[in-house]
Amino acid sequence: MERAVGAGELPPGQLLPPLRELAQRLSVNPNTVAAAYRVLRERGVIETAGRRGSRVRSRPSSTPREWIGVDAAGARDLSSGNPDPALLPPLGTPLAAAAARAAERPTLYGAPDVVPEVAGLARAALDADGVPAGPVAVTSGALDAIERVLAAHLRPGDAVAVEDPGWGSLLDLIPALGLRAVPVGVDDDGPLPERVEQALTQGARALVVTDRAQNPTGAVVSATRARELRTVLAAHPSVLLIEDDHGHGIVDLPLRPLAGGTDHWALVRSTAKAYGPDLRLAVLTGDPVTLDRVRGRQRLGPGWVSHLLQDTVGGLWRTGAVDAAAVAASYDTRRAALVGALRVRGIAAHGRSGMNVWVPVPDETGAVARLLASGWAVAPGARFRVASPPGIRLTVSPLAPDEIETVAAAVAAAAGVTVSGRLD
Repeated sequence: MERAVGAGELPPGQLLPPLRELAQRLSVNPNTVAAAYRVLRERGVIETAGRRGSRVRSRPSSTPREWIGVDAAGARDLSSGNPDPALLPPLGTPLAAAAARAAERPTLYGAPDVVPEVAGLARAALDADGVPAGPVAVTSGALDAIERVLAAHLRPGDAVAVEDPGWGSLLDLIPALGLRAVPVGVDDDGPLPERVEQALTQGARALVVTDRAQNPTGAVVSATRARELRTVLAAHPSVLLIEDDHGHGIVDLPLRPLAGGTDHWALVRSTAKAYGPDLRLAVLTGDPVTLDRVRGRQRLGPGWVSHLLQDTVGGLWRTGAVDAAAVAASYDTRRAALVGALRVRGIAAHGRSGMNVWVPVPDETGAVARLLASGWAVAPGARFRVASPPGIRLTVSPLAPDEIETVAAAVAAAAGVTVSGRLD
């Protein structure tokens, strides 16, 4: 079957024969077919939807959603999701200081996996935001952390409740691990409680929530929504909760952590948006069992994240190299201006925080093509959707204030008028 999928003989979405039917056709035991299907799920070749059977995945696990896009050559690229380089701190001095410390005290085998200063600074910031007490780990970015937490508790075939629309890389990771994504609708205040309750009641073993600067919609979990979600989670204490706070350092809205109502939880903060994607570093906290499993497995693989990088980030934190309020204000100004300009034109766009604006459109492919023809490259919503309606994502990082009206007019011409409050 895997060879047939690779050769195109089994196309994406192809329904596969039921276990017993295929076993009878091949004259083998049904358990043999079940084992083969399980291996195919784990490799990301097929997906199973309970009684609806198994199908070839619409996109193989080796083809990330980031490849769904347009050639931005000759157009202004608003599709990347990258931070504004002008808002990132210079790394020369902290890297040199980290190198000097390494010369004095080389990091050798047997050293702790987390630099004590980094753990202390990270924990103090988490405490200030009301995140429950827990040990700290350091991973190679947010996705690395989420993968390790999921692998620490879940097994192939388990269901994970995810925001829809949501982070495309996470939507790729889940089936690549042999897990099944269960879409949960969102609005500007975060995941809809009734949809979360439905997903957990139907057996989802984990829930992933973006607390602030949700990608692609910019949603922020409000105080009221946080209370509602904590109530839902309290009724499902065995569910694994993962919170992604990648907006830390670029958002001036407060964090409303959900952790504390389930037996196992984790919260991850990446340095990518505030300090630069190439640092490849995130801090992770959670309950002791989860963190012990993550750090134990990490020791058997890469061992640790480079202390050079950890020392560099520690220096950036210690010296206040990023003015979080100024960075947030810069993104807020551009994002709010674009959302407002679209609203004037009758388009209900979403973008409460962060660097992205989500625009629901009736014809996603057509809108992307028309915008490209007018000189603007945007991200097609297919990168971020499971079952939610079509849309496009615009990243405001490359925009100058005097370009906002031009972009809004182009979007209005390409997309038409859209009225939407919820995104499911």
